[in-house]
Formats: sequence, C-alpha cells, structure tokens
Amino acid sequence: MGWLGWTGAMLLLAALALGALTWWALSNDSAATLDALDANFSRNSTIAQVAAANYAADPAQKLEMFVPAGAVPAGGFPLVVFFHGGGWHEGDPHDYHWIARALGEKGYATALVGYRLNAAGRFPAMLEDSAAGARWALAHAAEYKIDPSRVVLMGHSAGAYNASMLTLDRQWLGREGVPEATVKGAVVLAGPADFYPFDKKSSINAMSHWPRPADTQPINFVRADAPPMLLVHGTRDTIVRPRNALILARKLTEAGVPTKATLIDGVGHIAMVVTLAHPFDWYDHRVADAVFPFLARVLPPAPASSPVQAAAR
Repeated sequence: MGWLGWTGAMLLLAALALGALTWWALSNDSAATLDALDANFSRNSTIAQVAAANYAADPAQKLEMFVPAGAVPAGGFPLVVFFHGGGWHEGDPHDYHWIARALGEKGYATALVGYRLNAAGRFPAMLEDSAAGARWALAHAAEYKIDPSRVVLMGHSAGAYNASMLTLDRQWLGREGVPEATVKGAVVLAGPADFYPFDKKSSINAMSHWPRPADTQPINFVRADAPPMLLVHGTRDTIVRPRNALILARKLTEAGVPTKATLIDGVGHIAMVVTLAHPFDWYDHRVADAVFPFLARVLPPAPASSPVQAAAR
C-alpha cells in the first residue's frame, strides 16, 4: 500500500474514532462526561478559576467563575453569564467547565450559574435564581478584573429559556438592581420560546402550576429596546422544536431588535452544546461560527493592559 493509501486509511480510522466519541458523548447525555473529555485536550491553561460560591442559601444557588489566563483588557474582561440546561430538573454548573474553556480561549470571562431545580425551582424560581447569580457575578466584577458594563447572557435548552427571559422581561434583573444597559446581548442555544400549552413533562412540572401561563413565555416579552439576540437551533432538534427560534426571531425582527436566527442543519438538541467542546468543535464548528462572531460584535475587544494577577487565580 502506497503512502496515499496509508494516509487514507489513517484518516478513515480517525473519522471512525471521532464518530465513536461523538456517539459516546451523546448517548451518555452527560455534561460531566463531556467536560471530562474536553479537559483532556489541554485547554485548562486558557482559563483561571476565580470563584466557586453560593449566591444564596440553597445549595443549588451556586456559581463558578473563570477568567482568561492572559492579559487583562482595558476596563476588564467582558463577561458571559451561562445557564445550563437540563429541563429545570437536572444539571450542575460544575459540569460545564468546557463552556468556560471555549469562551476563555476567545478572551471572555465566564460565570456558570446554577439555580434551584425540580419542585424548589418551579417558575419563577429559576428566573429569580438566574438573576441573583448574575447580580453576584457583577458585584464581584472588580475583584476578578471583569468589566461589569459588557455582559452577554447565554444558555442552552432550559438555560437558554432563563437567558431569554432575563433579557426580555425587565423585572428579573431589575429586582436584583442590575442596570438594564448592562446586558449587551443574549445567545440562545436551542431555547424554548413559545411552548404553551405545556406538552412535555419538564415544562408541565416547572410551569403548569402558574395561574397565568402567558407570564412564562419569552415570546410575550418581546420589546423594541431589547438588546441584540442570537438564536441558534438544530434542524434535528426534537426536544425543543426549531419553530421556537424562528417564531421568536420573527417577532424580535418585527419589533426592530437586532436579531439573527441560525439553523444548523442535521444537529440535534444535545449536539448544540457538544460541538462547542473539544474534539467535536474540530470537525463541526458551525455553532462556534455563529456564537463567536456575535459575541465579538456586541462585546468588541479592548486592548490589553496587564497580565491577570496571581491573586485573581
């Protein structure tokens, strides 16, 4: 076999191995599994963990914060506040360090915010907690070399719902004293936006008790002065249908909100975040190609001023 034949065989084996890894990560449906895999690809050097704290009394009301390990931009690092998915009944910010690694590589600080789940986290508790976690992160911005005026909210699935509601419905961040102008945009990955009547166990458990269902729907809080929003959805998502992104994008656009809806062909619900982790982003970087240009537009980079101080690590 010539060298071309050997090269082809090796490429085929690599593709098969990567396919097996993809199947393994998806079938486990575990953020912790994915994080462990991503951690093996030497991205830890790109970030420094600066906090692991509770922002309120319940053990689930916690967050972890990371900053890039490089030079500090003038004014501090821009911040992405990320809310995990899990149908409002599972998930832990500790299992999403790969999100912080991916963002840290691009120069963004990250707050991974947890919130109460199951009965304790029924509407509106998940929104109250998400807003309180964001407020805690902003209150400690100076300590961690973060610019509190340059913030994007981001989430996947149930967490994308939290991010959407905090972005569109003023009351949640307002109750926490967070200035409205703080949030410069939102990244919504596979987020539910228009899902009443409730027809899935997760939404029934989390929201059916509420006497005014309209209060629970992001679509009902579209406003002309909302910050820019990026809605990314997979065409093969059968858990949160792509229509959620399309309907919300249409209403936002009609209201004059800078909005981009990106449908990723062939991608399902879980793969939406899987492809932000190594090694999956190497062969399918379409989600990253949507997310990072948006972040660069709404959080433009500032020149570097000094290295991160050891005390902030």
